[in-house]
Amino acid sequence: MSHLRQNVITKDWVIFATERAKRPHEFARSLDEIPPDLPTYKHNCPFCRGNENTAEPEYLRIEDEHGWRIRIIPNKYPALSPIGDRIRHSEGIHRAITGVGYHEVLIEHPDHNATIALMQLDDVINIFKAYRQRYKEIRQDNRIESIIIFKNHGESAGTSLEHPHSQITATPVVPSQIRYRLIEATNYFDDIGECLFCHTLRDELAAKERIVFETEHFVTFMPYAALSPFHMWIFPRRHSSCFSETNDVELADLAYNLKTVLAKLYYGLNNPAYNYTIRSMPTDEKQSDYFHWYLAIVPRVSKAAGFELGSGMYINTAMPEDSAKFLREVQIP
Repeated sequence: MSHLRQNVITKDWVIFATERAKRPHEFARSLDEIPPDLPTYKHNCPFCRGNENTAEPEYLRIEDEHGWRIRIIPNKYPALSPIGDRIRHSEGIHRAITGVGYHEVLIEHPDHNATIALMQLDDVINIFKAYRQRYKEIRQDNRIESIIIFKNHGESAGTSLEHPHSQITATPVVPSQIRYRLIEATNYFDDIGECLFCHTLRDELAAKERIVFETEHFVTFMPYAALSPFHMWIFPRRHSSCFSETNDVELADLAYNLKTVLAKLYYGLNNPAYNYTIRSMPTDEKQSDYFHWYLAIVPRVSKAAGFELGSGMYINTAMPEDSAKFLREVQIP
C-alpha cells in the first residue's frame, strides 16, 4: 500500500507509490538514450579554450601553467542586469521591482567533454573556490537580497550548451521557496531551540539507511521524504548558515564529496541529467542559529506531470532507503 511522508524542511508531502515502485537500477538511462562521446574541443563553442573572443569580458579567471582552468563571464542572455537601481512599484494588488541583479556563467573546465564526475579533484575544488569568491563579491552589492548558484547537466535538466558550466544568479528579492524554508527553520528553532537542519543530520547519521556518502566535513543523504527518485542533500557537519563562510579545508572536502556522489550517479545510472543548487542565507545575514546551508542534487530520472502541477505534491516511485543503498554500493573505477 502507498504511504505519504512529510519533508520537515520543505513541508512538502510526498506520496511513495510502492505499487508503482521501480528497482533503483531501472532508473538508469538505456544505451540508446546515451548521446555519442563529445570531442575535447569544438571550434564553434564559445566556452572552449581558444574561443575566448566569442564570449563576454571576464569577472574571474583561475589559471595554471597551461592557461585558464575556470572562467566566469556574463550570461549572453541574462535574466537580470547589474545596471540600474532597485526600485519597487506598488499599485493596488500589483507589485513590481526593477530587474537589477546578476546572471553569470561559470565555465568549469577548458575541455568541451569534461564532467565533474570524472574531473581531477583540483578542478572541482577550483569550481567551488570560484563560487565562493564570486558569492563574496556579489553580496557586497546592497541591491541584492539572494544569490543562487546552480548547475544544469543534460538536456532534460535544462542545459542549452554541452560545454561544462554552471550559473550564478543574484536577485533583488528573496525567492518565496527560500523564504518559506527560512520561516519553517525559524519556527522550529523558536519551538525547539535547535537548528532543524542539524537535527535532521543527526537523525540521518543515526539511522544510516539513507546515507549515500560521508566525508570529514560533509554528509550526503537522501531525505526521508525525498521529492523525487535519487534526490540528495549534502549537509555540512559544522553548523553554518552561509556558503561563503566555508573555509578552504571544508571546500576541498565538499568538492571531493560532490565529485564522488556524481561519479556514483555517472556509473550507476549511466550519466543521468541532473540539477544541483546551493541553498544559502539571504545576503543580509552571514550567520544564524536557525538556518544551515546545503547543496541539493536532483537527478532527472522521472518527470512531474498533472498531479504534481494540480496538487503541489510529488509522487516518488523509489524508496530513498533502496536508492541510497544502491548508490552506496556503486563502485567507481
